[in-house]
Amino acid sequence: MRWRLRMFGWIFIGLIWSAGVERFAVAQRPQRGMTFMDVLELRTVGDPALSPNGRWLLYTVTTLNWKEGKRFRDLFLVPTTGGPSRQMTFTANKEEYSPAWSRDGTFFAFLSDREGNPQLYFMRPDGGEARRVTDHKDGIERFAFSRDGRWLAFTAGKEGERQLWLLPARFDAETPIPLTKHETGILRWEWSPDSQRIYFTSPDFVDKLDRERREKKFDVRIVDQPKPPVHLWAVDVETKAVKRWTSGSDYSVASFVISKDHRFLAFRGASTFRYATGEEAEVYRLDLTTGAVERLTRNAVSEGAMSFSPDGAWLAFTAPDDFTYMRNLRIYLAPTRGGSARELETTFDGDVSIGFWGKDGKTIYFTEGVGVNTHLFAISVETGRVTQLTQETGVLSATFDEDTGLLLLTFTDPKNPPDFYITTLDKVGQRSQWTRLTRANPQIEEIALGEYETVRWKSTDGQMVEGILVKPVNYEPGRRYPLIVQLHGGPAAAYMNSFSGTYGTYVHVFAANGYVVFQPNYRGSSNYGERFKMQIAGDYFRQGYEDIMTGVDELIARGIADPEKLGMMGWSAGGHFSNWTLVQTDRFKAISTGAGAVNWISMYAQTDVQVPREFYFKGRPYENWDHYVAVSPI
Repeated sequence: MRWRLRMFGWIFIGLIWSAGVERFAVAQRPQRGMTFMDVLELRTVGDPALSPNGRWLLYTVTTLNWKEGKRFRDLFLVPTTGGPSRQMTFTANKEEYSPAWSRDGTFFAFLSDREGNPQLYFMRPDGGEARRVTDHKDGIERFAFSRDGRWLAFTAGKEGERQLWLLPARFDAETPIPLTKHETGILRWEWSPDSQRIYFTSPDFVDKLDRERREKKFDVRIVDQPKPPVHLWAVDVETKAVKRWTSGSDYSVASFVISKDHRFLAFRGASTFRYATGEEAEVYRLDLTTGAVERLTRNAVSEGAMSFSPDGAWLAFTAPDDFTYMRNLRIYLAPTRGGSARELETTFDGDVSIGFWGKDGKTIYFTEGVGVNTHLFAISVETGRVTQLTQETGVLSATFDEDTGLLLLTFTDPKNPPDFYITTLDKVGQRSQWTRLTRANPQIEEIALGEYETVRWKSTDGQMVEGILVKPVNYEPGRRYPLIVQLHGGPAAAYMNSFSGTYGTYVHVFAANGYVVFQPNYRGSSNYGERFKMQIAGDYFRQGYEDIMTGVDELIARGIADPEKLGMMGWSAGGHFSNWTLVQTDRFKAISTGAGAVNWISMYAQTDVQVPREFYFKGRPYENWDHYVAVSPI
C-alpha cells in the first residue's frame, strides 16, 4: 500500500485545505473568529484564598506579557457577595502568588519575585504598598499561618537544604527566627492543629554526587540509583526541640495528615525501590501519644488521599477497588483507635475520591467525571449510597471552607473559560444560587466560538462510545467540512465540556477556520465505568482504534465530515494512537503526533513509569515479547 500521510508538529503548519474554507469562515460573521493569539492571551485564575469572615476572596490572574515573552501573576480581591474585582498588585512582569490571610483577617501574606528570588510580603486588604518581610538569598519556597494565629512559618534555602523559619503573625513583624538546622533539609511540612509543633519530612541522607549535580544544575537522574528513605520528624515551636517519629529502610514517608484532636497522624509509606516509585505505597497510622506505628494496608497498589473525620474517629483513604490496579477508586475507612480498614462498598461505577467531609462526619463529598461532564457527589459513610448534587453541563471542582461554611467552585463550560463561583452545600444543586465572582476573560464575548455537541455511536463490538463534536463557526447543516480528529492522552482520561484554550487544545481556532473537530473518548477512557476503562488492557490499540474509526465513519454518514479531508492529532496516549493510525490506514491526509511511542520495547526501557505499561501490555517485554512487537507502530 502506498502511504499518502505526512507528519507535522503538534500545531498544524498552515491550515489544511484552507483555500475556500477561509472564505466561508469569514463571510457574514457577527463576531470575529478565535486566533492562536487569542489562545495565548487567555487569562487564568488561581490560588483562591477566602478571608476568615468569608466576605472576601483573594486570587491570582495569570497574564501573558508579550514584550517580556513570559507569563506573570497579579493578586486580585473580590467581595463574595459579587461585584467588581480590585487589582491589588501591579508588577507587569513578575510573579505574585500563594496569598493567605492572617487569622484575624487584618492582612494577608503572599510570595513575589518582584525583587529577585521569591520573598514573603505582607499587605492590607484596603490597599497600600506591600511590605517585604524576608530577605533570603535563595528565596522562600512555602509559608503557612499557625491555626492559633500567633505564627507564620516558612521554608527557605536551596533545594535539598531548605530549613524552617518562624515569624510573628503581625503586620509589623521584623526579623524571622530560624527554627531548624536539619542536616538533610526539609521536604513536606504541616502545622499541628494545636499550633505547638510543625511536622516535617526529611531524607536520611543526601548523596554527595546528587548534591554536586544539583548545585551545577545538571538535571539528570541515575537509573536504579538507591534513594535515601524519607522519614517523619517534628519540631517544637517554643523549645525548637526536634523529635524523630519514623525510621527504617522499608518505606519513605510520601505524605501525611494529622487528626484535628492531634492524637493521631496517618502517612503513606511509599516504596523506596525506583521501579515502584509512585506505584506502590501503604497506609500507616501513628499514635502521637505512644509513638506506636501500625501498618493498615499490604498490597501492590498505591493508596491515595487520606483524611480524618471531623471527630477524629475515622481515617479515610482511597485505593483501587479490592486493591487491584486500575480498578475504580474506592474509599476505605479505618478506626483511629485500632482495627483494620474496611472498604466503603458502593454500586457507583466511577472513582470515589475524598474531597472533603461533611461537618457531621456522616458524608464525604467528591467530584467525578460522568461522560463529558463533571459533577459534585456525596457518599454516605454509613451506607455507601452515592448522591449526585449538580447537573450542570461543564466541568467543576469544589473546595469547602470549614470556618465559613462556604463552597468555592471553579467552573468552566464550552463557552466560558474557568472562573470562580461561590455557594453553600445546601444550594449547590441550584445554578441560580451560585454567585459568580470572577470574569477573567470578558473578551470572549467578542469572539465567535464553535458549537459543542455530544455525539454517540456504536463501535464494531456493539459498545456505545461517546465524544465531543465541535462545529465550525456559521455551521451549515448538510454541508461537509474538513475534519480533525483530536485524541486525548492517558489513555485513562476524557475530553470534557470545558473551554478549549490551551496550547494543546485550541478547537475554537479550528472552528473559526471552517473545521469540524472530533474528540472521541475511545476505549480505555475514564468516566464511562470500570469495564470501559480496563478493556484496553492486553489489547491496547485494536478496540480503541475501532472506536475512533467508527466515530469518523458516523460523522461521514451523517453528512458532516468530508471523507477526502480528514486529519488527526494527539499527544501522549493520543500520540500513540496517532502513530498506530499512521500505519493502519491512508484515509487521513495529515497526522500530527506528539510524545507518542513507536517502539514499546525501547519505550519500556526508557520510561520511569513501567508499571502502567505492564498493565496495558500484560507483562514486561521479556515476558510478552511478541505482543510488544505486534503493537509497536514501527
